[in-house]
Amino acid sequence: MNFSTPVDAVSQSNPLAASFATTYAGVVAFIAVATEGNFARAADRLGIGRSAVSRNVQRLEDQLKVRLFQRTTRRTALTREGDQFYASCHSGIDRIVQAVEEMMDLRNGPPRGHLRVSSTVGFGRKVIAPLLYDFQATYPGVTVDLLLRDKPTDFTSDRVDVTFRNGRMEDADIIARQIIPMQMMVCCSPAYQEAHGLPAAIEDLATHECINFCSGAGRPVDWEFKVDGKVRKVLPRARLSYNDPELVLQAVLDGQGIAQLAGYLACEPLRSGALVPCLMQYAPEDRGHYICYLSRQHMPSRMRVFIDFMTARIRAEDLQNPVDFGLGLDNARGLNPQRLEQPENA
Repeated sequence: MNFSTPVDAVSQSNPLAASFATTYAGVVAFIAVATEGNFARAADRLGIGRSAVSRNVQRLEDQLKVRLFQRTTRRTALTREGDQFYASCHSGIDRIVQAVEEMMDLRNGPPRGHLRVSSTVGFGRKVIAPLLYDFQATYPGVTVDLLLRDKPTDFTSDRVDVTFRNGRMEDADIIARQIIPMQMMVCCSPAYQEAHGLPAAIEDLATHECINFCSGAGRPVDWEFKVDGKVRKVLPRARLSYNDPELVLQAVLDGQGIAQLAGYLACEPLRSGALVPCLMQYAPEDRGHYICYLSRQHMPSRMRVFIDFMTARIRAEDLQNPVDFGLGLDNARGLNPQRLEQPENA
């Protein structure tokens, strides 16, 4: 790096910036000469020419209006003022070097430091939060803040390192790794099925007691289906609405109505027979649960291990597998909806 050229370029347009650049380049050159004992070795250490080192020191001396070195053909030594200036600068340089080493350690050393993580409320409470204990037991040097919110996360203003998002990813400015597909299933309780039957077609939802989920903005979220290869959105008239997906699930379990639930919420009740699925032949296929971050470059080790840990553990949870429900989604798409009214474990 040549410290003299930028100073010359800047000085013509901005005297204040030129003064800062002169000081910075001069101090770096001064510390190098004082440490190495001569201008030639300082130039080698900095990777610039000896003349550039000499010019930068000369500019600094002119700026400070003191002589920092006594120079002869055989020897370079600090003046009294140079000794004083070196003593004052050295602790600052040491802190800069320490800061650089700490940053390199964060990138390459054992994972440590703080992570700020955000997630949608339901997925964060049901899936992410229970895994944090094991994560911190594995990486005790990493602390985590988990923020649960259903509104989109702004990485910059919210100072978030990693976020979990659901649905479809259309933001080209972030890196999004799909952890698992997000299967959406219309479900009800066996008691509701016995009292009201199951919808055989999407249009039948108009005759059922539907329960809607509201987004963070307070708007009911559309139910999505796949019909003839295309996404079809429906917002049924709701008997109840909640802005917490676990409250929607509980209302369905209590037999209060029918709702479209994410697979991570419905999988356990479906396996136990506490819920009954329907309209599986229309279940959308293009949604997912994603772990998102801004860049792969210069990623600190605490972020790398968190992303890898969460991806592996969530995939191992088997949060949604229609085969386990006695359905087999590929087969279900070809079945008459009435045949789905009695799953094997219902």
